[in-house]
Amino acid sequence: MNLPNFLTVLRVISVPFFIYFLVQPSFTWRLTAFILFALASLTDLVDGYLARKWNQQTEFGKFLDPLADKFLVLGAFITFVVLTEQVQVWMVLCIVGRDMLITALRYLGIRKGKSLRTSRFGKWKTALQMFSIVIILMSFLLVSYGDKKEINRIYAEGRSQGIGPFDVAWFNLQEAMAGNHADWFYSLASFLPYYLMLITTIITILSGLRYLVTNYKLLLPPYRVKEKV
Repeated sequence: MNLPNFLTVLRVISVPFFIYFLVQPSFTWRLTAFILFALASLTDLVDGYLARKWNQQTEFGKFLDPLADKFLVLGAFITFVVLTEQVQVWMVLCIVGRDMLITALRYLGIRKGKSLRTSRFGKWKTALQMFSIVIILMSFLLVSYGDKKEINRIYAEGRSQGIGPFDVAWFNLQEAMAGNHADWFYSLASFLPYYLMLITTIITILSGLRYLVTNYKLLLPPYRVKEKV
């Protein structure tokens, strides 16, 4: 257990605390959740840098580091589904499905003794996911709890009337551009989280398809390395 791996473990441990702080209505607790997420994200950069600099890269670290990232990101998105009507269940399911696909391909690669081919697209996807989480967390901080409930009510009423969230977000965007709300933060929070999540989901799906196309041979038999007699 070296320092880089210890930081990775801390990132995993921080996830339930982050979720607990985030679901609290208090501004102080949500600010704590934001700071905790920022620190956890920072450890993702620091542990990799230290592991390379000190030559302390281990198989345990290589295995746990991407899992820690997934726990943190998926923990945030799943919590958003509970807290805001703008983050849809299908969006999170697509993100989870993509990660399950990559995990399956990586497992097949290990059984076949081959490496999973990656691309910059995956890094852009991760950066966009982190950016979306930060912006949504900021919307929780800059908009009052009452205004947040009002925004959720608007989306819930739209759903009950057969109006999709895309149309509700588009209407709120037009209202914001027309300057019909005195509170600019409220205006942004009424549509920005939805569109950010929509774009993030689309990019995540495309990233998964890219992995599938470039690594399709891993899905073909044989599914394990032949042992030498």
